[in-house]
Amino acid sequence: MPQPPDHRPPPAPVAVAFTVNGAERTLHLAPWTSLLDALRLHLGLTGTKKGCDHGQCGACTVLVDGRRINACLTLAAMQEGRAITTVEGLARGDALHPLQEAFIERDAFQCGYCTPGQICSAVGLLAEGEARTADEIRELMSGNICRCGAYPNIVAAIEDVMTRAADGAPAGGGRR
Repeated sequence: MPQPPDHRPPPAPVAVAFTVNGAERTLHLAPWTSLLDALRLHLGLTGTKKGCDHGQCGACTVLVDGRRINACLTLAAMQEGRAITTVEGLARGDALHPLQEAFIERDAFQCGYCTPGQICSAVGLLAEGEARTADEIRELMSGNICRCGAYPNIVAAIEDVMTRAADGAPAGGGRR
């Protein structure tokens, strides 16, 4: 027997407060809004890309409290009180983040669609301090897919920043 239609009103929007790229923000969102959609649709931060929307490509990678996550796989409401950094928040004024500079120097992008997620993931990777070799970089960046195949240049850009950090230059780790 068919069920009668559900005439209940949809849930009310929930207030979600977090810090995005250093600015306190409060949004009123449907409870099911992903962090990715909150960033793109509600805050206009379109650097974070919607690729597969299933957590398989890494185009939506952002930093939450310095850790890299796929923004498509988490609800915005789950990030209450946290510090979120998108690719737009990595630069300091006109000074690019060292990884942004290295990506440009190494031509570590072709179409550029995956680049914001690759850069945010690389910032998180360097902050984690687990990668020491090109093979370890490739393994720890394996959640970020580049359909153009710029992997050698991406790895080289990350190695450049890792080397500079070992020589005393800043290696990133979110907003500086």
